[in-house]
Amino acid sequence: MRIVLENIKELVQVAGCGVRFKAGKEMASLSVLRNAYLVMRDGIIEGFGPMKDLNDETLDNDVLIELDCSNRVVMPSFCDSHTHLVYAASREQEFTDRIKGLSYEEIAKRGGGILNSAEAMARVSEEELYDSAMRRLHEIAMQGTGAVEIKSGYGLSTATELKMLRVIRRLKKDSPMVIKATFLGAHAVPEKYGDDRSKYIGKIIHEMLPVIAAEDLADYIDVFCDQGFFTPLESEQILMAGMKHGLRPKVHANELGRTGGVQVGVKYNALSVDHLEHIGADEIEALKGRETMPTVLPGAAFFLNLPYSPVREMIDSGLPVALASDYNPGSSPSGNMSFMAAMGCIKYNMSPEEVINATTINSAYAMGVDGICGSICAGKMGNVFITKEIPSYSSIPYHYATNLIETVILDGQII
Repeated sequence: MRIVLENIKELVQVAGCGVRFKAGKEMASLSVLRNAYLVMRDGIIEGFGPMKDLNDETLDNDVLIELDCSNRVVMPSFCDSHTHLVYAASREQEFTDRIKGLSYEEIAKRGGGILNSAEAMARVSEEELYDSAMRRLHEIAMQGTGAVEIKSGYGLSTATELKMLRVIRRLKKDSPMVIKATFLGAHAVPEKYGDDRSKYIGKIIHEMLPVIAAEDLADYIDVFCDQGFFTPLESEQILMAGMKHGLRPKVHANELGRTGGVQVGVKYNALSVDHLEHIGADEIEALKGRETMPTVLPGAAFFLNLPYSPVREMIDSGLPVALASDYNPGSSPSGNMSFMAAMGCIKYNMSPEEVINATTINSAYAMGVDGICGSICAGKMGNVFITKEIPSYSSIPYHYATNLIETVILDGQII
């Protein structure tokens, strides 16, 4: 089936298929076609260009849906390269505790935070977990997200980590979204291993990973390499074990301090290092010229009142930057990527062009789907959204609390 979008006011992020990401000054560059058309067949972009070049004769030999996009912007769907949206329960009590003055680390030491979510995860059934996650997927789809990475890490035992990853596998099968799965057994150390951290690390390496690899449940392996969680040496052990099972590393790095997480990610050619609230000249230098995508999570910094990453310094030094939501119940209970883009402009001093690159082509790279998502290119998936009538693409970050998306198309389906 063909879908034709006509009279598009602005067709945004028209990039060559060879462009994997944008870095430094290139991030301020955004290719836009005005008064354009876009043709998709069976979920794949077939062609696009100025309206004057649209040839009706090539469109009448197939089932056809035509959508008039006058005064509307069409963009590739957002790619959210860092979420934890498979979870069992929200954590409003911790929200209240933070208002009363407790820090993220203090809450974690009291059994809150990740350990709280792990306790709830152990009690919930796989079916309940699947149903709630599918609702969240629909929520973010209607906010413009078409590709998402989902991490485990609220299990912290073999049975519950596998439960999470099996739910993600079901979501991959049943959702029109592009979904990547990341094993994050090294999200925290369960309380019962507090006196013998090495025993839990051994469990990850020798018990969890072989089953995950045998069942092909994960695309990547991640570790929370940060203050109060896993040390660089421990992180290296875990990442090396994952690599032996064919899982490329990703790293939670430098959320709580400059504790070496970025350097660990670079050393092991991580696809991305994420958070980066605490980053300095050493980390920026380590990332230069590497294949590792620096990924900033505005929702977490906003919700936890953490320092904002020095994104302007990072881009001006020549680095690429991706933005992702960190959608999770404890530190960023929102997967709204339009809001993350707005935060990029308002709190990180990024231009609208930079935030669009950071939430599409760069974030697609950060989750390993840049070959099929993140830009308007013949042969890529036709995961796009159509806005309401707006003046330009800059309206998306400008109207930071308004959903300007009117129509979503994923995998050939109009949602």
